[in-house]
Amino acid sequence: MNDRVFSSAKPAAANGGAATANGSFPATKGQLYGGAARSAYNPQPMKSSRRHRRGCCCRCCLWTTVALLVVLLLAAVAAAVFYVLYRPHRPAFAVTSLRVSYINISSSSTLSSKFDLAVSARNPNSKLVFVYSPISVSVLSADGGGVDLGDATIPSFVHGKKNTTLLKASIASNGRQVDSGDASALKSGLKSKSGLALKIRLDTKVRVKIGGLKTPRVGIRVTCGGIRATAPAAGKAAAAVSTASVKCKVDTRIRIWNWTL
Repeated sequence: MNDRVFSSAKPAAANGGAATANGSFPATKGQLYGGAARSAYNPQPMKSSRRHRRGCCCRCCLWTTVALLVVLLLAAVAAAVFYVLYRPHRPAFAVTSLRVSYINISSSSTLSSKFDLAVSARNPNSKLVFVYSPISVSVLSADGGGVDLGDATIPSFVHGKKNTTLLKASIASNGRQVDSGDASALKSGLKSKSGLALKIRLDTKVRVKIGGLKTPRVGIRVTCGGIRATAPAAGKAAAAVSTASVKCKVDTRIRIWNWTL
């Protein structure tokens, strides 16, 4: 009886038998049709360009800040040198005299008034000349809403070094309509023993002349307070107002677009 011997090894295929014996695999479909020749698309990262743009912005901001600081430093140095050389001071104003001819308020709240004002302007600087534009002068009530009692204009003038100039104005108001509440307040003030509280306001523009140089015009406002006035009786002479306690304050007014500083 013949014994049959069965082997577990399978015969190698004719095609690719050597490749199977060496442990390699047959080519894929993609490799057979040229897939190996095409390289895969790998997008490049954008980090380098973003970093470049960010660095440019940072450098621009840095140089802008440095330039601004340099300009401010130069302006501060120039202002310090100007102050040391010229010692500039604001002009000073004082009410020399004020006379009230009449202040009449009718039953229909119509205002009529007349004042004679004298104001002294002093330039304390020895190297600076002030050039004034026309000055707008107003007399207002100091209490309540500040009722305008009269207006006038003083012509322009040149204020020399170490000079004191006397400015005079005749201020009047004829038939001006005022609010009924303001009219009542004015009548009460005129009847009081202390008199009606008034303030004087001067508005103008001035430029400074230094040798042959002139600065741009700057607005100034002069406000004089502490005035108590009484109106004389009908047919009487104008009443003089005491100006001993009157104080005047000078403020610069710089206009930027619609704002006044």
